[in-house]
Amino acid sequence: MPEVPEPKPPSPVGSAHLRPDGVLELRMGASAPGAIVGQALFIIKPGDARYESVLEHLGAIEPGGYAPVLPFPPGTF
Repeated sequence: MPEVPEPKPPSPVGSAHLRPDGVLELRMGASAPGAIVGQALFIIKPGDARYESVLEHLGAIEPGGYAPVLPFPPGTF
């Protein structure tokens, strides 16, 4: 029986920076066939309804640090 290849892990869609004041900066991008390209900067402050779930999604990130942003599950951001 042939071996089933391991699924390829998702590629990051951007980067996150947790500023020393606790504000999250997410720089994200996407592309599609036909030379379609999009980029976005999200500023998420503590107290924002999305703040805790985004921090949880990012994993360990220290104030002043950076982390890759993996794709969010549909409907979560």
